[in-house]
Amino acid sequence: MFVQTFSTTGLCGARGDHWLFEDIDFSLSPGDALLVTGPNGAGKSTLLRILAGLLPAADGHAEIMPASAPDSTALHYLGHANAIKLALLVEQNIGFWASLGLIGGAEKAAAIEQALNSFNLLELRDLPARFLSAGQKRRLALSRLLASPAPLWLLDEPTTALDTASTALFERAVATHRAQGGMAIVATHQPLDIPSAQQLHLGDMLSGAA
Repeated sequence: MFVQTFSTTGLCGARGDHWLFEDIDFSLSPGDALLVTGPNGAGKSTLLRILAGLLPAADGHAEIMPASAPDSTALHYLGHANAIKLALLVEQNIGFWASLGLIGGAEKAAAIEQALNSFNLLELRDLPARFLSAGQKRRLALSRLLASPAPLWLLDEPTTALDTASTALFERAVATHRAQGGMAIVATHQPLDIPSAQQLHLGDMLSGAA
């Protein structure tokens, strides 16, 4: 089931006693994207963790519609950590993520091949992940987005360690995801080619935010 809308109303976030942002309202429909920008400490990572359900909001709420969509299949959250198993082969890492999407057989095999191909990992498929460069590890981490599809992507600095060519692979993956009715929220310090994306700049949301 594809999520029809994802929205926030009066969303507020804090780190300890420090208020980071308040009254954030946005709404995404299939094919939409939101770029979240702002200086270090403005609350970009906190916002994405709240949206992913990993942190409580200080106030307000975020809502996925239809509400019956299972959280486990409704979204992907990718934070700063790559969260890959270094002892496993590249293909084994992707296969694990594909299994989490509750697919098997030919569908799983096709998802693995798509993930390998889309992030230029085909020649690395039989290499243990511990031998990958920082950029290759980040591409492997991003490949889970395709290995286990979900309609909403929440991505925190997804292009960290990526070169220009690899960033283009990521941008192409986002474009394809949106064309298929998916949505993406991307927190970034880097300029990204994500056409017609909504913009949310943190740091201006609250007087005195760091």
